[in-house]
Amino acid sequence: MKQVVQNYKSGELAVLDVPVPGCKPGGVLVRTAYSLISTGTELMKVSEAGMSMLGKARSRPDQVAKVMQSVATNGVPATYRKVMGKLDSYTPLGYSLCGVVEQVGPGVDDVKVGDLVACAGNEHALHAELNWVPKNLYARVPDGLAPRHAAFGTVGSIALQGVRQGEPQLGEVALVIGLGLIGQLVVQLLVASGVRVVGVDPDPARCELAERLGAAACGDPSSAAVEAAVAELTDGHGVDHVYLAAGGSSNQPVELAARLCRDRGRVVDIGKCRLDLPWNAYYEKELDVRFSRSYGPGRYDPEYELEGRDYPIGYVRWTERRNLACFLDLLARGRVDVDPLISHIADFDDAVETYRRLKDGELKAVAVLFRYPEQAEEGEAEAPAVAVPAVRRGTPSAPARPGNAPVRLAFVGAGNYATSMLLPHLAEREGVSLSTVVTTTALSAANAQRKFGFARATTDLDGVLGDPSIDAVFVVTRHSSHAELTRKALLAGKAVFVEKPLALTEDELAGVLAAVEESGNDRLQVGFNRRFAPLLQEARKRFGARTGPASLRYLVNAGRLQDGSWYLRQGTEGSRFAGEGGHFIDTASWLLDADPVSVYAVAPAGNEDLQIVLRYPDESTAAISYVTTGSPGFPKETLDLVADGKVLRLDDFVRASVYGHKRWVSSRLPQARDKGQNAELAAFVKAVRTGGPMPVPLESLVATTAATLAVQAGLAAGAPVTLARTP
Repeated sequence: MKQVVQNYKSGELAVLDVPVPGCKPGGVLVRTAYSLISTGTELMKVSEAGMSMLGKARSRPDQVAKVMQSVATNGVPATYRKVMGKLDSYTPLGYSLCGVVEQVGPGVDDVKVGDLVACAGNEHALHAELNWVPKNLYARVPDGLAPRHAAFGTVGSIALQGVRQGEPQLGEVALVIGLGLIGQLVVQLLVASGVRVVGVDPDPARCELAERLGAAACGDPSSAAVEAAVAELTDGHGVDHVYLAAGGSSNQPVELAARLCRDRGRVVDIGKCRLDLPWNAYYEKELDVRFSRSYGPGRYDPEYELEGRDYPIGYVRWTERRNLACFLDLLARGRVDVDPLISHIADFDDAVETYRRLKDGELKAVAVLFRYPEQAEEGEAEAPAVAVPAVRRGTPSAPARPGNAPVRLAFVGAGNYATSMLLPHLAEREGVSLSTVVTTTALSAANAQRKFGFARATTDLDGVLGDPSIDAVFVVTRHSSHAELTRKALLAGKAVFVEKPLALTEDELAGVLAAVEESGNDRLQVGFNRRFAPLLQEARKRFGARTGPASLRYLVNAGRLQDGSWYLRQGTEGSRFAGEGGHFIDTASWLLDADPVSVYAVAPAGNEDLQIVLRYPDESTAAISYVTTGSPGFPKETLDLVADGKVLRLDDFVRASVYGHKRWVSSRLPQARDKGQNAELAAFVKAVRTGGPMPVPLESLVATTAATLAVQAGLAAGAPVTLARTP
């Protein structure tokens, strides 16, 4: 494999072929997708390597002191050989990357091969094609977060730990001195914490960037405008805390911090700047000077970093790894934006030239990434996406109907589900007129007409769609025809009730929405009936509102299909889950009151069982187990919802219970399973009759359909699928 190295004696930079590291216990082998160049720390090392021996000594007095101690202990010859041997060796560069887990070592059970992870450490997250990373120095990348953004995880953790040391509170004002990579991240983290920020940097471009990212004002350290901004924001008291994110040999940052900080304010050193504290200035204000140690607690502790011994969360809330995971979460939720910080993305093979351009000042950059050949593309593929199309409504074209007239319905299809679960509820419903039934065979239409009292039976679909007296069309045909029939009915100006699924492909879904936009007719309902089930409605009401994320588990004991069932014709009718999985996703989304943002699906080899995990915007999750290998004697559907110290339990639409401050249990007497079809039909007919909103918003129907389609996409990719909302 290839790795970027440097000879500290000669200053030589090279991309060497080196052996692949072994995958030791307690860690994972990661193939790099993107690694980040620290334009502060790394460039300082590169610049020092190009100095003379005297220059190196002047720049690192701490190392000179160690050498002198060695001379006193071991003598000059031995010390000289030791120092020259160390200087004349290749050393690695890099400490922040994102990549794909290629191998999992013994003792690791929180990630698997193929997972996307962000890695930290100047010995483990190197500019190299492969790195072995111990357990406490990596974190899984949230679904949908781009690998190039996740590569900022380590520097983000450094900035985050610095902000934590300042203990910011809502409404405070902070000063950030130095608007390089760390400083820009500190600005955003403070703004996300409700703090107003003033930035200081001699580079006008960096000041402008910080203002775009949320700073209230920025300027040159010698500018009167900075002091004026601080005075205005703090009523002349001074800032509550100062973050030193600058480097160099000037003492100006600590002097400026003392001048602009309020009485008993806090000064946090994050970077590596000169710290000759002016005693009087710091003493008179009794300033609290704090240091931020790299990524957080655990740094430099070999038991934590190398042996994987975590600190109990009750004693150490934010460790290195927790900071890393927290920053990735902020990125994924859009609270921090690193894309504007990326000045340049270089191919890994051009690493030496990229460092040269940075060192010579030819490449002006806040952040530079190395992109690795092929592996970068694989990293991107770990987060495939399925589009959730936007709903656009054109000018309405559906004719108004008289308010006192019965709702005239047409059925397209009269198979088993229509005749057993829908028509019995509609045949006797007041205010409903069963106008026409359309089937592909004359006899099935005649049977439905005789049994349910349709006024007319036909095989002419176009005639039905062109009949202005018909208010609504029910599409209850085989799955492959749903989208096209729905599209035609919408264009004809009819309200549409289509049994699930709405569509079997993204193109079919897009076609339905194109019909909505063209016609202005959004009067659509998909047969997701479970949210209308009286028992589940009552249980949800008893459960009440929640404040925190929820965990939902839904077991669907679907059982095996009989040989010859048309559900098995996956080539034309889609997978079995594509056909009915929307029921369970819709129910979960309704209970969680949101649409999912990602889907992860896995399937055991040799059967049709599926395990599906949906993630929601507030970090709630729904795990759906759709199994065909269970016992037929076990209930078909069981559901548990857990949040805020409460549990909702549903047992196959026969009994339900809620455990919280008080316990509620539905009647223990045997009941018929009411899965909500009657209530759903009543809501649909009412919406058609009154012209009111449809029972379920069209945006929710689209989101559920897209999530159902994403299951198959996730199985094919072997990775989580992001549900990307289109503008």
